[in-house]
Amino acid sequence: MSNIEKKEQLYEGKAKKVYATNDPNLVIVDYKDDATAFNGEKKGTISGKGVINNKMTNYMFKMLEKEGVPTHLVEEISDRETIVKKVSIVPLEVIIRNVAAGSFSKRMGVEEGKKLLCPILEFSYKNDDLGDPFINDYYALALGIATKEDIDTISKYAFKVNEFMVKFFKGLNIDLIDFKIELVRLLTAQLSSLTRYHLIPAASGIQQPTRSLTRTASAEIWAALKKHIRKS
Repeated sequence: MSNIEKKEQLYEGKAKKVYATNDPNLVIVDYKDDATAFNGEKKGTISGKGVINNKMTNYMFKMLEKEGVPTHLVEEISDRETIVKKVSIVPLEVIIRNVAAGSFSKRMGVEEGKKLLCPILEFSYKNDDLGDPFINDYYALALGIATKEDIDTISKYAFKVNEFMVKFFKGLNIDLIDFKIELVRLLTAQLSSLTRYHLIPAASGIQQPTRSLTRTASAEIWAALKKHIRKS
C-alpha cells in the first residue's frame, strides 16, 4: 500500500507504538524491543524482539484468517511495522489455559505442567492502574466493560483460536500452554475482530526448551515457524 503515509504518533505501550496515517481507517503499528513483566514492574530490552513479534504475529494472523477468525491485519510494510485497521478496544484481556502454569498455578495451588481436563477461559479487566484484575463475565456486564454480544464473540473466537493453535503447534513439537487475546470493534463497521494475541508457550521437542512454563519463547517459536514456512 504505497499510498499510505506514516503520520504522528498516537500511542506508545509496553510492546509497540501506534502511528496515524493519511487514511483515517488505518494506523501503523511499530513493534519495540522492550520487554516487561508483572504489569511493567520489570523492564528490559531484547534485541530483535520487535522484528520477531511483528513477523510471527502477522504469520499467525494470516493463518487464523484462513480459519475464519477475523483480525485487524492489513499489510506488513517492514521488519517492525504493519498497517492495521483502526479499532476500538474492548478492555478485556482474555486468557485461554491448556496447562497449569504461572499465576494460575500459584492462585490454585496446582503444580506447573499439569494438563487441564479442559481449556479454561479467563477474563481480566485491562487496566494497568488496577493491575489488570481477574474478573468474570458478570463483572464485565455489571460495570459496562463489555456487552453480552462482546462476551459471546470473545468466547467463540477464543476457543476457535485455541483449537487451531494447539493442533498447529503440536505439529511443530511445541505445547501451547496458554495465551492472551483481545477483542476490538472496528470503527468503520459494527463488526468484531481479534486485535492481537500473546503466546506464552512451553517448548517441547526443541533442542533448548525454556526453563519455565511462563517464560515467553518467541525466538524458539519463530525458529520453528520459519522451518515450517520453508517447507510449506
